[in-house]
Amino acid sequence: MERFQRIFPHTKPVIAMVHLGALPGTPLYDADHGLAGLVEGARKDLQALQSAGFDAVMFGNENDRPYAFEVDTASTAAMASIIGELRRDITVPFGVNVLWDPMATVALAAATGASFCREIFTGTYASDMGMWAPDAGRALRYRNGLGREDLVMLYNVSAEFADSLDRRPLPDRARSAVFSSIPDAVLVSGQITGEAARMEDLESVKAVLPTTPVLANTGVKHDTVADVLRIADGCVVGSALKVDGHTWNAVDPDRAQSFMDRARKARG
Repeated sequence: MERFQRIFPHTKPVIAMVHLGALPGTPLYDADHGLAGLVEGARKDLQALQSAGFDAVMFGNENDRPYAFEVDTASTAAMASIIGELRRDITVPFGVNVLWDPMATVALAAATGASFCREIFTGTYASDMGMWAPDAGRALRYRNGLGREDLVMLYNVSAEFADSLDRRPLPDRARSAVFSSIPDAVLVSGQITGEAARMEDLESVKAVLPTTPVLANTGVKHDTVADVLRIADGCVVGSALKVDGHTWNAVDPDRAQSFMDRARKARG
């Protein structure tokens, strides 16, 4: 909790996603607009989110579909380049997530000076991408080897696009992950990007982790943020802030402001 609170001193932080466009080498990459287009799109989203008053932002490669477990080095390098271009514009704590590669995520965080990172670090899953078996021990040793012992680690314990092969109930898996893999926070997700985590999952995980921050990771909306923040210690939000609430659209400044206004009211 102490490490988490150093980055997020506000009660129940709200982290907004900066969804980058498809990166070079991925199927949906727009070569006509190139890296300059990706930087410009990310800059506009970043400015809208910071103007709305979000507590932090997180850069992710959600549009690099189909996703991979071992991300092409070019993708990680492109993300580092984009974040580097935006570095002077960033006024809040920022994090990174390279889907679905823990090692690339840690490397990107180290290269860009990110305060936190998010990934699937524990568990075994059957997924759209095949068998999924991350290695938290390797990732944390890599973090420390890069001199980033201060990097705050957010563990998503209910992977999107996947089903856990560990048949223990989610609260037991979350409690075990905290004991064995020392995350700074635990995230609870829905089945896919933009789909809400079940309230009963948030409640049950928080019940067994009273001293570990538990955040809602997907699908938080304007009309649910107050209910979510009554249970969770914060949330990550992306799709609800976009034009028409569509994941792949640009951030809508009015929707972003309205969401954060509701979150502030819910936090008191």
